Parts: sequence; structure tokens; C-alpha cells
Amino acid sequence: MKLDLKLVESPFVIEVKNESGVSIKMDATEKIGGKNKGMRPMEVLASSLAGCMSIDVLLILQKQRQEVTFYEINIEGHRKDAVPAAFESFHLIFSFNKEVDLEKAEAAVKLSHEKYCSVSASLNPQIIIKTEVKHQS
Repeated sequence: MKLDLKLVESPFVIEVKNESGVSIKMDATEKIGGKNKGMRPMEVLASSLAGCMSIDVLLILQKQRQEVTFYEINIEGHRKDAVPAAFESFHLIFSFNKEVDLEKAEAAVKLSHEKYCSVSASLNPQIIIKTEVKHQS
């Protein structure tokens, strides 16, 4: 993997581009001079966990012939009140359309977290990752 990061606007607006030319913007919090023109790096990290798990979960359910027409994850990350303010835990709530078998969805989420998700495997093992699976409200 090769990524290129560059400053696009002072003081903290940065853009990261992959080899295919796809990019994301990040920025710092407004408390230290950020301009709210991108996601915070810790938001990107939490999103990466949910995105990685999503690809696994959706692929597993597709192979099980589960028709996913609604899919959403609500992500709650809790950070230490210290420097660095590392993540202590994540709570991910996976929501599916009512036709999806929740037992299969729970098994797919567990497989992703424990076996397949590279982001999950790359995180500090002290971070607690709690998951919940439900039908959409």
C-alpha cells in the first residue's frame, strides 16, 4: 500500500490520496485552529474499523444468500481523557432490513471482528470492541 499525504490548506487541512487517486480530507479540531474541512484522524480510524468490518459482513451475508437492502452501523468511540487520547472502546450497532436473519448477521459480525478484519487485528488488543446486531427501527 502506498499513500500520499499533503497539506492543502493551512494550518491543518490535509488530503490523503491512494494509488488509484481516491482521496479523503482530514482536519484538526477547531479548538486548535482546524477549519472543520475534513474528518478528524480519530474519526477516520473509527470509520476504518466499521468500513473494514462492513466489507466482511456484507460479503459473508451475500454468500449466505441474505438480501441486504438496508445496512447501517452506528459507531460510538470512547477515548481516554489523557495525552494521547487513545481509544478505550468502540460500540458498533449494526442494523439490517427485517429480512436478514439476525443469527447469520451476528455470526458474520463475530467472524469479521475475530478473524477477517485487518483493521480490527491492527488495533491495540486492549481496546474493547462491543457489537450489537438488530433490525432497522
